[in-house]
Amino acid sequence: MSAGKAAGRPGTVKERADLALNDDFLRKAVRFTTERLRGGKQKAAAEHGNWDEWRERGRQIRLHTIAHLDYYLNLFADNARANGVHVHFAETDAEAVKLSLAIAERKRAKTVVKSKSMVTEELHLNAALDSIGVEAIETDLGEYIIQLAGEAPSHIIIPAIHKNRYQIAELLSEDAGEELLPDTTILAGYVRKKLREKFLEADIGMTGCNFAIAETGSMVLFENEGNARMVTTVPKTQITLMGMERIIPSWEDLEVMATLLPRSATGQKLTVYMSGITGPKREADQDGPEEMHIIIVDNGRSLQLGDPEFQELLNCIRCGACLNACPVYRHIGGHAYGGTYSGPIGAVLTPALQKNVAEWDDIANASSLCGACYEACPVKIPLHDMLVYLRRRKVESGHGNRMESAGMKGFAAVAGKATWFKGAIKLGQLGQKLVVRNGGIRIKAGPLKGWNSYRVTPSLPKKSFRERWKTLSGEVQAEAAPMSAETRSRMEQLVREREKGGGGHGGHA
Repeated sequence: MSAGKAAGRPGTVKERADLALNDDFLRKAVRFTTERLRGGKQKAAAEHGNWDEWRERGRQIRLHTIAHLDYYLNLFADNARANGVHVHFAETDAEAVKLSLAIAERKRAKTVVKSKSMVTEELHLNAALDSIGVEAIETDLGEYIIQLAGEAPSHIIIPAIHKNRYQIAELLSEDAGEELLPDTTILAGYVRKKLREKFLEADIGMTGCNFAIAETGSMVLFENEGNARMVTTVPKTQITLMGMERIIPSWEDLEVMATLLPRSATGQKLTVYMSGITGPKREADQDGPEEMHIIIVDNGRSLQLGDPEFQELLNCIRCGACLNACPVYRHIGGHAYGGTYSGPIGAVLTPALQKNVAEWDDIANASSLCGACYEACPVKIPLHDMLVYLRRRKVESGHGNRMESAGMKGFAAVAGKATWFKGAIKLGQLGQKLVVRNGGIRIKAGPLKGWNSYRVTPSLPKKSFRERWKTLSGEVQAEAAPMSAETRSRMEQLVREREKGGGGHGGHA
């Protein structure tokens, strides 16, 4: 989705979620695919055997790398330059775009073929290239589909997850100028034929970067379609845009990531294509770019360095497993999050990269805090904790809901005194008689509007647990087996020892 189209969507997560919840096609498509991906990941992890050990190893690699990011970035840049690569550092999105456009203008480029890259989506680079008359063509099948639709990716791994084959057939038929049957073989065949012509015509190939190997200055791409290999071998100039955190120290570390990423993303043991690229074409090479540029992008990432609550956010390997596990994402899809990154990682990453500005405050609330994202994450990023941290910072920065704040202060005052709390329960039991129907409260007004739009608020019981406790404790004591003489003697001995200051250590015998 272009920046303009993104801006045209409703302004809050709730408003965007309402649109998604009323889109049956979207909900069915997202639910079907995420369940398949989640099931594949769980099966692949179980077959692997010692999955948690590998998760911990991956986490340690990422923790170490991010803790020494300056060292590994410099090492990577030095080695890449030694390989003949032009390495650029971009502090902001504007700088990254400016560098990319300067290369395109210097090469007098007319067309750019692109493999899937979330960083270029983050930079809205397609729109920027279009502004100088350069056609950018997405060559990943899912990305090509959403480019035709004028939309942003709805998923990190499967950009067109929200569309079914009938919708895709309609888009491709319009592009082809003839009706294409909603058959996956026919649709993929049409795109393949068209893109092959684009590969041969392109002046520049543009990619993202899954991992950058510091020890050799190499970059590694994971893919399943082969389009990234075409992008990196046919055009004479290659530009790679890389988030500054994509570094790992060595090829040995890549073995761990190559085990974790495909299993977590799609349930595969290995992606179909894994390409390691070390510099531009050499004299003996049959193919490859004659000129290669790597633009290392910060764009808010360095803000997390040294932050004990958010530095682990940079550990992310962009597998999308947290999206597939998240009950919120599975219901509303990716566009409801309103930014480039969706799901739990997007709910944290977008506010973090943008210093949690007011326009992104509500994203942190798009979570049940169930922790499914943490369990799914191959490098154990505690996203559910980070969402709580963001909510706290939101309140501390003055963007909290005043009514909610007043309500919590009132609750704290009442709950802090037993007599007040007991009185409030009594008032609630009496007052609810006006609105309780069939054991539940169904009115859609005030603070209950959001909840009762989709479910029923249970009514307060006639007697609270505190009121029932005298009866319950009597029943428990009556059902409890009598203490034996031996046990009673030991308990009494322990009590005497504690009274004398003996500490009761004999109780462990």
